[in-house]
Amino acid sequence: MLEARDLECTRGERVLFSALALRVEPGTLLRVAGPNGTGKTSLLRMLCGLLQPTQGEVRWREKPIRLLKEEYWAALAYVGHLNGVKDDLTAAENLRASAGIAGLDADEGTVRGALDAVGLAGFEDSLARFLSQGQKRRIALARLHLSGAVPLWILDEPFTALDARGVAELSALVARQLAGGGIVVLTTHQEVPVAAVRAATVELGREREPRS
Repeated sequence: MLEARDLECTRGERVLFSALALRVEPGTLLRVAGPNGTGKTSLLRMLCGLLQPTQGEVRWREKPIRLLKEEYWAALAYVGHLNGVKDDLTAAENLRASAGIAGLDADEGTVRGALDAVGLAGFEDSLARFLSQGQKRRIALARLHLSGAVPLWILDEPFTALDARGVAELSALVARQLAGGGIVVLTTHQEVPVAAVRAATVELGREREPRS
């Protein structure tokens, strides 16, 4: 279970959101919505433990993530708005590097299988500098194919730069993660149908409780 209690985010003199509470059970898709500048990415970074809230705390399985640290990060797969892809590495090298940092299985067969699953078969040995933005996004998302045993996925605009096929493939991947009891938290500017038994939305920029 992922939980946030009384979260507040301040940027300079501006309070982006405050008194934010949410509780996400296993098998739940949580969409974070709101206009640009309302703190969606900041909220995701707080949920990852990458940004400290002005007040309040985030809990994982009833324990504050600031105390869990590496134990929490081992249970988390995060794909940010930026792809985190190095131009001077190949697609396969990028995926192996990010998998190694996360402690995930990254043997050659697994890496090539993950890249094939996101439509990058034949591009494994291509330098990222020569790939399109959509292909770089697919490298970042290939990490999720290595993260099936990771219970919490936090995804910032994961559908950006994907074509129709890529959107459909990612939607199906998210649906499988949810069906297996995982939690997925994401932001998106586009309406993407994802099969989920449990779904909720938290909207920033307006005074509203999360709705189921």
